[in-house]
Amino acid sequence: MSWMLMDIALRWLHIVFALIWVGHNYANVVKTPRFIPLRIDPDEGSARSSDLTRRMHQEHGTFRYASLVVLASGALMLWNRDILADVLMLQGHHAVIGVGAWIGVIMVLNLWFVLWPHQKKVLGFVPAPATERIRCSRITFLSSRTNTILSFPLIFFMTAGSHGLALF
Repeated sequence: MSWMLMDIALRWLHIVFALIWVGHNYANVVKTPRFIPLRIDPDEGSARSSDLTRRMHQEHGTFRYASLVVLASGALMLWNRDILADVLMLQGHHAVIGVGAWIGVIMVLNLWFVLWPHQKKVLGFVPAPATERIRCSRITFLSSRTNTILSFPLIFFMTAGSHGLALF
């Protein structure tokens, strides 16, 4: 019984935080469907009001940490079912969900190691010259779009695994 409750709790966390994380990407695409180059006055400092800075930290922190909850809850669900190793090694019928899991890992790595370091400069959380902030704005745009595009096959493979699709 406790195994089933654990699975339900993990699945709930996985779905809710996936909606938060991926929903943020989709909202971003709808709000800004094409790249608009950042325009910065070279003399402009990166000073922002403390309230705006706090709200931006909160918003960006929410979706970043949601990605970790999604990754951890997914891994724990698979571990709880004793299939984590087979999924990660793309073994047998677990290969389908494994492809989705690896896409998810790529998305998390993209978010934390590509998008976020550049986004901090764009938002002025980390001091950077205007030319660097402009360059980083393009990188964050492309990185965010990459995760949005990857979310489609990720959702397909994650759901296909439980509906009998087999790659091998």
